[in-house]
Amino acid sequence: MFYWLHQLWGDDAPGFFRLLDSSVFRAIMALSTALFITLLLYPWLIKKLQTKQIGQVVRNDGPESHYKKRGTPTMGGTLLIVSALVSCLLWSDLQNPFVWLTLGITASYTVIGFLDDYWKLRDKSSGGMPEKGKLISQLVTVGIFMWIFFAYVAPDVHYDMRLHFPFVKPETFTLELPTWLYAVFASLVIFATSTAVNLTDGLDGLAIGPTIMSSVTFGILAYLTGATLFGQPLAGWLLLPQVDGVNELAIVCAAIAGASIGFLWYNTFPALVFMGDVGALPLGGALGAIAVFTKHELLSVIIHGVFVVEFLSVIIQRYSFKLTGKRVFAMAPIHHHFEKKGWPEARVTVRFWIISIMLSLVAFASLKVR
Repeated sequence: MFYWLHQLWGDDAPGFFRLLDSSVFRAIMALSTALFITLLLYPWLIKKLQTKQIGQVVRNDGPESHYKKRGTPTMGGTLLIVSALVSCLLWSDLQNPFVWLTLGITASYTVIGFLDDYWKLRDKSSGGMPEKGKLISQLVTVGIFMWIFFAYVAPDVHYDMRLHFPFVKPETFTLELPTWLYAVFASLVIFATSTAVNLTDGLDGLAIGPTIMSSVTFGILAYLTGATLFGQPLAGWLLLPQVDGVNELAIVCAAIAGASIGFLWYNTFPALVFMGDVGALPLGGALGAIAVFTKHELLSVIIHGVFVVEFLSVIIQRYSFKLTGKRVFAMAPIHHHFEKKGWPEARVTVRFWIISIMLSLVAFASLKVR
């Protein structure tokens, strides 16, 4: 909205509104706005959730230390997502298609996450929505948005259908895919990232720490991918895939980071509120969409390394038990494995945060290596 006012006034804009031409300034303001909203309103939301007895349902086969978490207010991710969306609407260029597609995926996954949480509370079970129904709703939703993107947006923003590999120069090796196959691949990236973030959200502060690191990392990458310097695209200097206008997603990433930091204030151990699927699913969906739009899908495997390992641990555990009758981990997702091995919850969380920071540094190092 504020960027629209800048465009309305043009060169005659008052001093403050001239700053709005800078995506860096608007990213800082988006982060600050989302952070302020969450810090201000979470105490009110926590009290409301307690009054309505919207509390966490803990799985019976989980670590015994988690039993005391029963009844802790959940679905707190609602405010996290709302604050991020409001901040984006205030500070983003609302004519940018990447903004609307990312916000659309985020909002749609929020609805799916809300229904999943509602099922858990209604049935007083940790199961939630039927697995098949949840899977189909996620895939259909992201499939629709990817169809819109590849049919109507991609041709206008110079979005090429090549996969770019970390640590490898584009002129050395890329993999070109047919449009339909790239769309399927992009849909799976977004779906998998959303599911992985949701699976990681099992300890106080565990998922939100890597989310902050990922959003900051992708905010910088989005800016570098779409911005220009002295009339020349920065992407060409850094050997990055260029996508016109994708730098506006830096504002979206900043809003997510700000809202996540505000949420972490109340979610750090011992948590006063839990995110719930209503927060985890859309956060993962947004991060996955940004990875696709900036053409860093493969690099996101490094950036989202914590989420990837959590996701793989569940798959390995499930199919190992089905095929051999044996479990690879003491419990999946893998953060529960370390708890079963005697690690305190806070130790698992902080060490996973440290790994996330290191992976983001590796991702930035890959730009220099190539």
